[in-house]
Amino acid sequence: QAHLVESGGGLVQPGGSLRLSCAASGFTLDYYVVGWFRQAPGKEREGVSLISNNDGSTYYANSVKGRFTISRDNAKNTVYLQMNSLKPEDTAVYYCATAHPLVRSLRPRDYENWGQGTQVTVSS
Repeated sequence: QAHLVESGGGLVQPGGSLRLSCAASGFTLDYYVVGWFRQAPGKEREGVSLISNNDGSTYYANSVKGRFTISRDNAKNTVYLQMNSLKPEDTAVYYCATAHPLVRSLRPRDYENWGQGTQVTVSS
């Protein structure tokens, strides 16, 4: 059975860093586009970043551009999200999900096979 499991969340002070991991089991991640999303309390789920399956192209929401970096390690069947210079407004539950190889959007409805999420809290 195909599963995605996110990890690496936690409590961090403003300006700090975290690295989130999205590990796949039961299927091979390298066929898919993988996206990171986040959802804060009372807000809609929003796309943060995606990485393509073939040439490693990456896309970022304007709110995280220059601070977050997405990468993938196909040997480990894992995608990462390195988050630097974290701000209180980055506080949310972060999810990863897969999409068809041709997808290049950060619309949640274009993604399937979601993980359970990991909490990121940025606070002093």
